[in-house]
Amino acid sequence: MNNPQLNRHGELIHLLSTEGLPREILTHILDTAANFVGVHQREVKKLPLLRGKSVFNLFFENSTRTRTTFEIAATRLSADVINLDIARSSAAKGESLLDTIANLSAMAADIFVVRHSESGAPYLIAQHVAPHVHVINAGDGRHAHPTQGLLDMYTIRHHKGDFSRLSVAIVGDVLHSRVARSDIHALRTLGCPDVRVVGPRTLVPPDLAAMGVRVCHELEEGIRGCDVVITLRLQNERMNGALLPSSQEYFQRFGLTPERLRWAKPDAIVMHPGPVNRGVEIASSVVDGAQSVVLEQVTFGIAVRMAVMGIVAANEA
Repeated sequence: MNNPQLNRHGELIHLLSTEGLPREILTHILDTAANFVGVHQREVKKLPLLRGKSVFNLFFENSTRTRTTFEIAATRLSADVINLDIARSSAAKGESLLDTIANLSAMAADIFVVRHSESGAPYLIAQHVAPHVHVINAGDGRHAHPTQGLLDMYTIRHHKGDFSRLSVAIVGDVLHSRVARSDIHALRTLGCPDVRVVGPRTLVPPDLAAMGVRVCHELEEGIRGCDVVITLRLQNERMNGALLPSSQEYFQRFGLTPERLRWAKPDAIVMHPGPVNRGVEIASSVVDGAQSVVLEQVTFGIAVRMAVMGIVAANEA
């Protein structure tokens, strides 16, 4: 089956998911991002890579880190950036998603960065844009968040190097987490041999074993001896019914504390895609501790998003 993210030459034209992308493309994105990491330290922080291009940020869901870092990334590449205010747009009057895209395309859009509550929305858009227009998924429903997955991979590689000897634990609400799915696909593609998912049975999907993932329902078993611990937010807004007795009980069983972190390797890094709920999935002392790389993830996210936009803009369908 053809991958809609790639053109006939196997080049990246849209970034919709980490699933199905070959290792060479993931590595190319990470290597390209490495060239952009130091841009913010320059006296002139802009590069001309997207000069004359228009990047439209379409966020149908709330966002702080993703939206802002995409805007910074596009600006640093010298693009014209348009942030659509969805609440005050015609979408609020009932205009369809594809009609919104058609009208914005008529305004000479080159890249759409899309966050949407419906899984598959970026795929739908990618099917209906002109060959020179690119779509980047900034998170769709429970499905995927590929740039978050890639910045997580960049952070892991920066601190740990080769993936082939790593043990990575993903802890928390995996059932509702598009980040977890993107991380799992990327980790497996990049050769990580030991990917563990840790959480209560109600928050772990049943199909993970088929993806080569080890499922654990006890925190100690899940993070013991790990190199990387990725904690996830409880996504109460996506939960239908009482999947957990309380956030306090969740923290008692699965919250990452300094004492529990000792089950992992002494040099393990702690990650979180944000927003962090302190005292629910992770203790403040861990978020602010020496093993935390949460803020580095945000910084690296700018470079990764610069890399993705630069790469897709250079290719046509």
